[in-house]
Amino acid sequence: MGSPQRIRIIVVEDDAEIRELTRLVLQREPDLFVAKSFANGEDFLKEWPSLEADVVLMDIGMPGRNGIECVAEAKPMRGTTLFLITTVFENPAYIFQALMAGASGYLLKNTGAKQLVEAVRQLVQGGSPMSPAIARLVVESFQGQARERIADHDLTPRERELVDGLAQGLAYKEIADRMGVSPQTIKVHVRNIYEKLRVNSRHEAVRKVYPGHGAAG
Repeated sequence: MGSPQRIRIIVVEDDAEIRELTRLVLQREPDLFVAKSFANGEDFLKEWPSLEADVVLMDIGMPGRNGIECVAEAKPMRGTTLFLITTVFENPAYIFQALMAGASGYLLKNTGAKQLVEAVRQLVQGGSPMSPAIARLVVESFQGQARERIADHDLTPRERELVDGLAQGLAYKEIADRMGVSPQTIKVHVRNIYEKLRVNSRHEAVRKVYPGHGAAG
């Protein structure tokens, strides 16, 4: 084991050539120490309870347990360890799944040696390193979500009131009675709301206006 001053790293990568190259790149830095490397997620998870590491470089696309699953299982066991995803996937779904699982950074495998070393240091210093292409995907995704939330506010106060009723699981007739209109009028309003929100069901409408809310029906 290296001196306490050095950053202890574990590499989990199924490609033997990339795994060894990554180890060599990191190991030649005086402040970095590769404690161990693994060819698959299963072996890593088996030994994880007995390992000590500051940073784990985790590949996503491995046979068996993929990197996201490994992070989700390993992170709760040792919350202070930081996970840095390394992958060929420029996919927003993978990015957000990895971050939600507990990863703190996301790098593409075509990242240069210098950038990889700096990413590890940045991670330990409190940063969340991401390849430029990944960072752009994250920003674009958040911007898209923000545009959708702004669109939600296009609902009139009466339409918001109607959605509140939907969120409470009320039937159209109950909402109509509450709002002092006919059930047929409610149906017309619901169609307009679905069109504005670009959804097809009560559940989708409520989730879009109130993210995280569950609705019946």
